[in-house]
Order: sequence, then C-alpha cells, then structure tokens
Amino acid sequence: MQTNPEGQPVADMICPACGSHDWKDTGQVKDYSISGEWFSLKECQNCHLKATSPQPQDQDLGRYYASKDYISHSDTKKGLINKLYHLARRYMLEKKHDVVTRAIRRDMGRLLDVGAGTGHFAHYMSEYHWDVIALEPDENARKVGAEKLEMEIHPLEVLGELKEDSFDVITLWHVLEHVQDIGGYISHFRSLLHKDGVLIIAVPNHTSRDANQYKTKWAAYDVPRHLWHFSPLSMEKILTKHGFELAQKLPMPLDAFYVSMLSEKYRGNNFLGPVFAFFSGVLTWIASMRNVDKKKIPPSLPKAGFQNIMKTLLLFHHFEINQQVTTKIIFQ
Repeated sequence: MQTNPEGQPVADMICPACGSHDWKDTGQVKDYSISGEWFSLKECQNCHLKATSPQPQDQDLGRYYASKDYISHSDTKKGLINKLYHLARRYMLEKKHDVVTRAIRRDMGRLLDVGAGTGHFAHYMSEYHWDVIALEPDENARKVGAEKLEMEIHPLEVLGELKEDSFDVITLWHVLEHVQDIGGYISHFRSLLHKDGVLIIAVPNHTSRDANQYKTKWAAYDVPRHLWHFSPLSMEKILTKHGFELAQKLPMPLDAFYVSMLSEKYRGNNFLGPVFAFFSGVLTWIASMRNVDKKKIPPSLPKAGFQNIMKTLLLFHHFEINQQVTTKIIFQ
C-alpha cells in the first residue's frame, strides 16, 4: 500500500466548521483516478466534517490533478462515464440556471463563478445576458475554455482584486471541497456579495445513501483533491460562522448516477457496473427527495446559498454578523 507521508496531519488541526479538536480515524481511501496513493479520513466528532489526512501542501497539489482524463480540467470524452457526463451536462446547465434565477428572483445580474473549470456554466449564463466573471486556478482548463468556448477565464489570483459589494450571485460548483482555507474564502465571498446577494456552493454529502453504500470506494471522496468531506451539519456551522443563515435545500439527482458509476468502477465491477449504478442512483435520488425543504424563501429576506450534490441544495440568508437571525430552516 503506497501512502503519502507528506502534508499536514489533520489530527493537529482545529475543525474549520465548529472549532473542535476531536478527530476520529474512519478508514483509508485510495486515490483511484491518478496517483494510486492511500489517505486517511478523519472525522470531527462534533459536526461530522471529514478531512483527508495528510493534506498535501500547496506545492504538491498540482501532481494530483495532472491527468488528461480529469474531466473538470480537460473536458475529455474518453470512456463511457465521461461520454454520459457530457450528455447530461446540458440538462444540468439548465437546472443550474434555474436555481440561480429563482434564488435571486431576477433573470440577469452580475455573477462570479469560482472554480469554473473549462467554463461551460459561465458561458451558459453569459448567453442569458448575465455579466459573468469566471475564475479557475488550472491553466490547462482555462486554455480549453478559451479554445472551445472563446470564454475568458481568469486565474484564481484575480479573486483578491475584485471590488467589495459587487456581485449578485457567487457560485462554487464542486469547489469548496478542494479549498484548504475554507473560512477565509467564505468570509471573502461575503464581502463581495451585495446585501441581497446569493452564494451557491455545491459539495458532496458524505452522509448520503450512496456514500453509505460504497463506503471507502465512494467516488466522491476523490482523495486527495477533495480535502474536506461535508455533512449537512458541518456546512451549516461553517457558513453561519461567517455570516450566512440556512434558508433552503433542494436535490441534484443526476450527480448520484455519475458518482455511482465511478464507484462501481472502483469496485472493479466493469460488466454490470452501469446497471448497479443506475439502481443506486435511483435509490439515492428517492432518498434525496425526502430532504427537500418545502418552505419558500420569504421575499423580504436577502439570500445566499449552498449546494449539496446528490442530496440537497441549500440556500443561506446573508446577514450582518451583529444582526439577529430572522429565519432558519434546519436540516431534516
């Protein structure tokens, strides 16, 4: 078993969601997609945030993304799973557009997409006349976006140059789990949003039905690229800590099918894997529908949001730190 001895051990860290020091080892997970190395999963016993341990240092992270098959950066269509991903993407772009416009109750505005990958979501929103700024740390992904979509995607360093109080919406689709300084980023996003702005974040939910089914072979662990693995409780804690209040959650079912197909591949189930993955995706979708919040966001409240893939979409109300919380929808 090849392990990665470098990086910061999580046992020495304070939980970024709740401040606890109480971490428990919950097993070993393999990087199936690139390095073949093994990493530990540590779980906070207070809020159930999980962390990859050890976490690679900044200078080492690049090699864990260095693959032409990493779809978020290469836009590859190689293999059945990636072909299906491309087929589903147009549908998901439409759904994301609907999520944004319903949350902000406007058909257009100014949007910041952080971790834009090859730029498909940012490009889609710009076609609907949104004023979009797209940021992506990977140079190759930015080049692919420029070549295929003629989309200008800026390096992540531009984030520090943006003006405060200048965006209606900030989106992070499957990005926060890659970020080392979660609190620093969330705090900065809050400063960039208008007071009635919306923050939408998509992350995997390690308490989901398919995560419990596939256990350490659950593809959404994706170590070590995913440094953090969120539970609904840990997401609520870290975002309320930085000035956001939970307002709503909704499902994103197609991601469950994609993750289940990868998980079956990691199990070595290449023959019947797609069949098993389909049924797993259906069951996860049914489970996710039980977690949909039926309450509507009051029109008088400003909004911000969090997206939890495979299980729930969560929207957080953006409020001043010293302002009394006026409404809250708790996870079921």
